[in-house]
Amino acid sequence: MKTYCRKLLLVSILILMGYCNCFAQKEWTLKDCIDYAYSNNLNIKQQEISIKEAQNNILSSKLSFVPSLNWNVNHSMSWGRSVNINDLAIIKGHLSQSTSTSVSANVTLFEGMNKHKNLKSSKNMLKMAQQDVEKLKDDIYIAICKAYLQILLNYRIDSVAQESYNSVKEQVAKTEKLVDAGSVAYSNLLEMKAQLSSEKVQLVSAHNNVQTSLLELAQLLDLENYFSFRIAVPKTQNTNNIQIPSIEEIYAASMNLPQIKKAELSLQESELQLKMAKGAAYPSLSFSAGYATYYSNGSDAAFFSQFNENRSPSIGFGLSIPIFNSYRSKTQIKNSKLAVETKQIELEKSKQSLYKEIQQAHNDAVAYYHKYLAALENKNLSAESYNQTKGKFDLGMVNSTDFIVAKTNLFKAENECYQSLYQYIFQIIILDYYRGIKINGVL
Repeated sequence: MKTYCRKLLLVSILILMGYCNCFAQKEWTLKDCIDYAYSNNLNIKQQEISIKEAQNNILSSKLSFVPSLNWNVNHSMSWGRSVNINDLAIIKGHLSQSTSTSVSANVTLFEGMNKHKNLKSSKNMLKMAQQDVEKLKDDIYIAICKAYLQILLNYRIDSVAQESYNSVKEQVAKTEKLVDAGSVAYSNLLEMKAQLSSEKVQLVSAHNNVQTSLLELAQLLDLENYFSFRIAVPKTQNTNNIQIPSIEEIYAASMNLPQIKKAELSLQESELQLKMAKGAAYPSLSFSAGYATYYSNGSDAAFFSQFNENRSPSIGFGLSIPIFNSYRSKTQIKNSKLAVETKQIELEKSKQSLYKEIQQAHNDAVAYYHKYLAALENKNLSAESYNQTKGKFDLGMVNSTDFIVAKTNLFKAENECYQSLYQYIFQIIILDYYRGIKINGVL
């Protein structure tokens, strides 16, 4: 038994290690992150419940067209005086019992078409609930893209910091040899070691920023196993062939965004409510049918005989004409008209706000693009300057101070270049989002 338990424990450990290893080796692409969030985000799941509720309301609205059907059964007992149904004689101190049953059906034939409007309203509410889910997904999409790009930026900066640290470390080793040979002063070695310490601080900070950004994305995805979470790094970010569309082109495509669709649906809903308020002022016509019978022990006839003899079928029509209801209908109509005007203004405000957002995003994209071009040029010139200074430093033609300045300028230029690059990429993602495009070709 002990041997079996040991084998079972060993197999379980191997399976668990294999699972953890597979998860650790998985590198999440941007699409992986977005698909996972869409499927597992609790806010999305909670919002999707409202869609199911709206679907239930649609079914309820459809069933309101079906006639109502009721079956009633009553049994009563009384003591004291009663009447004998056969001879109408008064009976004292007798227990009287009676049983009655009835079936009734009722259907509204006309009520200002409000049931049809209520069904349209229920369908409208379903579409609004769906737009709420889509808006939530869009917000999560933007947040994930931003966090993902931050990780890529931190990876780049970490790589630059590592290269810078290795370069200075190599120069420290060379300087030590030159000092031992008496070619340079010992002060040069001290400056290089101080720079190496500064490079190490930058490298540690870059490592920490990578881990922090990974943690932020993992928390955004609600992942528990943060330590094994890694993302796939694209080999290149293709920004060469990107064309920034015009504001008018972006705005025209943005009319399909959930926030605009919901505003339009809200306006349609207010118009339906206005029609329903007007419909309440119309007369309503209903039809009813029933079947009833009863039994009483005041008669000598048998139970089923009485049920057969006392049958009472009925049909009827009802007409209700509203004449005066304390001015409630007219007040409701006036308020519904005001609600329509309010929703019209809200729709225009939503479009106006969206247009301003697009203007700002377009302006930022153009600005970051030119900033990136300037930063790229500065990076290339700084790299050329550093390479020349490094060559002179290796030959002893310049001192350590000049080398450190060139190295610092290059590190700063590279950081600014990559920051402006990913800022530009993020703005392109925002512009594509406004046009209804997701997961573009820059990643």
